[in-house]
Amino acid sequence: MKILIRTDSSYQIGSGHVMRCLTLAEALREEGNDVCFISRDLPGNLNDFIKEKGFKVYRLPYAKEQSKDLIKITRHSHWLGVHWKVDAQQTIEILSKEGLDIDWIVIDHYSLDKLYEINLRPFVKKIMIIDDLADRPHECDMLLDQNYYKNMSNRYKGLIPDNCITLLGPKYALLRPEFVRARRKLKNRSGVVNKILVFLGGTDPTNQTMKVLNAISKLNLNHIQVDVIVGQSNPHSQQIRKFCKLAPNFIFHTQVNNMAELMANSDLAIGAGGSTTLERCFLGLPTIALIVADNQAATTNAVAEAGALINLGWSKNITAEKIALEIKNIIAKPTLLRQMSQSSIWLMSSSDLMWNENLMRYMGE
Repeated sequence: MKILIRTDSSYQIGSGHVMRCLTLAEALREEGNDVCFISRDLPGNLNDFIKEKGFKVYRLPYAKEQSKDLIKITRHSHWLGVHWKVDAQQTIEILSKEGLDIDWIVIDHYSLDKLYEINLRPFVKKIMIIDDLADRPHECDMLLDQNYYKNMSNRYKGLIPDNCITLLGPKYALLRPEFVRARRKLKNRSGVVNKILVFLGGTDPTNQTMKVLNAISKLNLNHIQVDVIVGQSNPHSQQIRKFCKLAPNFIFHTQVNNMAELMANSDLAIGAGGSTTLERCFLGLPTIALIVADNQAATTNAVAEAGALINLGWSKNITAEKIALEIKNIIAKPTLLRQMSQSSIWLMSSSDLMWNENLMRYMGE
């Protein structure tokens, strides 16, 4: 099959959409499918990274001056950088120019909805949507939402066609094979904290990472190793790197390819409530979470209510002192850490690349 993925990354959008689409793309490629991307050259994009992974990337141009007729059809319309009709036309032109016969187009973008998808419908055989907001209608044949919500089965009622195939919940989490391998080797966590993992997302434009590092430094935890991870699009990476060099127990990592190993070997994580929430839960890693974007709020609250993480709330309202106090309190409670680990694993208990098997079956029909 020929599969096209339409997604973007930027300082504003972050890296999560591209990273989960890459997981899907690599799985599809392993099954012998031809996969390519269409992505806009927004500031802080990961288009070169996608290319390094061996996928062809059709690049849409970035316009510094946004069009005056950029209307708001979704809460995130401005993330697209152009009017949705312009994006649709540019995408269609690529399909026509390259003579691409597309079996599936996969769209993972908060800025796009049913209007865009209707325009592309004549040029592709089928449409798949990856979403987690459930805040706009879609014209699609399949929808994947991997996140955990209490009302998972009802969130998209009235927003998608009645005959749309839905893959909902953590059992369809887009987990890379390395996570499955790491979980099979995972040992029961003791609740004792010897390693802390810090990852606040691929871009972290508001530099929550430094806030967390300052919080940890206040506690003088010299006996605890702190692994600090930043994405290649993080605009503050040099500052964070310099900070880590000054502390012997702080280890700086950038754009890692062994995230599963780092999570499996950690005892506590401090991170954003984004897509890595599912990865941390899958490996039973207790987490102190900060909400850094609107789309993280609902699922972070739901996972916290399930006992799988501690939700500190919106990052803009959290001080380094508050983070330090929470770290100090949780380190002193190994029983609670063990319970959080068990709750995390329970939440993800049905995830074992099930998304892979189901997608291949449905896409091949």
